[in-house]
Amino acid sequence: MNSFDSPEEHYQHDFVRHDPGMLQNMFGSTEVTPFWLADMDFKVAQPITEELRRLVERGVYAYELATKQVFGAIAEWNQQRHNLYLDQKFFIQAPGVLTGIALLIRELSKPGDGIIIQPPVYHQFARLIKTADRKIITNPLKVVNDKYEMDFDNLEKKIQSEHVRVLLLCNPHNPVGRVWSRQELQSLIRIADQHDVTIISDEIHSDIIFKGHEFNSITSLGSTKHITLLGSPAKTFGMQSIANGYLYITDETLRKSIYRTTESMYLSHGNAFSTYGAIAAFRHGGPWLDEMLTYLQETITWIRHYLEKEIPGVRMFEPEGTYQVWLDFSRLNKTPEDLNHLLVQKAKLALTPGVWFDQESDTFMRMNIASPLSKIQTAFRQLKKAIDEDI
Repeated sequence: MNSFDSPEEHYQHDFVRHDPGMLQNMFGSTEVTPFWLADMDFKVAQPITEELRRLVERGVYAYELATKQVFGAIAEWNQQRHNLYLDQKFFIQAPGVLTGIALLIRELSKPGDGIIIQPPVYHQFARLIKTADRKIITNPLKVVNDKYEMDFDNLEKKIQSEHVRVLLLCNPHNPVGRVWSRQELQSLIRIADQHDVTIISDEIHSDIIFKGHEFNSITSLGSTKHITLLGSPAKTFGMQSIANGYLYITDETLRKSIYRTTESMYLSHGNAFSTYGAIAAFRHGGPWLDEMLTYLQETITWIRHYLEKEIPGVRMFEPEGTYQVWLDFSRLNKTPEDLNHLLVQKAKLALTPGVWFDQESDTFMRMNIASPLSKIQTAFRQLKKAIDEDI
């Protein structure tokens, strides 16, 4: 039996995704199978568990300093995985990717400045902008031949009409699953450079890439102005609750300024579990990740075929990366309220509402597929049954 097929069930009540109070508050029911939060049902790679067990069994938690070892492990991983050379001295550690983005927004802009996002996009981007007293400027993605693309004409218009200082890029894109091509990123950089806009590239899903696609980091394209947030093992290795974030800043002036801020607030010091867990993941987790990507690819293939044959009224945008699928229910011709009733009360599914990512996406849902295939299959069969009975 595949190691991704049978996660233990008894501990799931400890997790946010399965929390009854959270489910009741968000979906109005605890009798749903949760696919809404972007974490995994899979057990982490054995080398990570072994390293954490080693720390526990020592029974001593003295001061430790191994940050540079993490930077080395991240650099080695990216060289081997993506043929991406990273200089260890350009890294800054932060408590998480969102913390890093929050710091950069404050460093690169002033209250009232415009920050561009590309909806439908990770909903926490908007919250980070609002809480920093900056202005959200939207450059919506457009669908061309059943595939999301950047709208560069709209982007230039928005930059010219608003006081834009920063663009938040999601690569690979959550929730639509695009892995931006080198050509697309080059066009984005050209526009940003022309208008003195800095790109902050959230690349936390950079290792969840499917066959036929290649991850391109902003930092690989030669511009020293733009910033990447990569190296967090959170999504790649299912370490959300024990993962730090890592900023990669080649511009010396900006890097020193951000470092002063992180040091002044003592944000750059990780704990032993996060540090050594990340080192173990990046140095020894490759085979586990390869196995998981194969498993997810098979899951996506099953979903595609099942929808085509059994539920043609639901469309999946084929993901190029991430372990989320973006589902379009508009062909069912239901109001958002009726769609919610169908999914929650009849199909007993808790999916992430599309309006989290874009107010215009009220007939879309995001589904986390980092679960056993048997669980995914049951979910879609419940969905088919609910739709058939609703006709």
